[in-house]
Amino acid sequence: MHCPFCGHDETKVIDSRLSAEGEQVRRRRECLKCDERFTTFESAELVMPRVVKSDSTREPFDESKLRSGMLKALEKRPVSSESVDAAVNHVCHKLRTLGEREVPARLVGELVMDELHRLDEVAYVRFASVYRSFQDVDAFHEEIERLRHRRPRTVEDLQLGLWSGTEAEGDGK
Repeated sequence: MHCPFCGHDETKVIDSRLSAEGEQVRRRRECLKCDERFTTFESAELVMPRVVKSDSTREPFDESKLRSGMLKALEKRPVSSESVDAAVNHVCHKLRTLGEREVPARLVGELVMDELHRLDEVAYVRFASVYRSFQDVDAFHEEIERLRHRRPRTVEDLQLGLWSGTEAEGDGK
């Protein structure tokens, strides 16, 4: 760490403490040349994977896009903003823990549908109708029947489905 006062590149840490509810480390430092003290904050850089869309284009993961899609599906539904925040964080956490640099957009959509299924089944069907491009009432009926017989899925289930092609038919495995 360079001293912000004299530019010397040797400093020592005098004190370290957690701050921002444990999300950052606050460090008091002292320059070994000019003896000035200053504070630095250290936090983990959490890199989200890039999203590979169905047309093979790639774009950075956009948490606000994720949130707005979920909020649109949850519009006028009795779900608290805290629950939405938790669901968004849960999707982001699952994507981060995959450790992949890129993920298919379909996986992101399936993770969102899993969270919406937990939060509100009406919102789930709303999202699924747009996400899976329902063309008629029969498609809604089929999805509702799948919803009635569905078990909770893990990220591993979703990944296996993406690689084997079973998610494309929406069989919920």
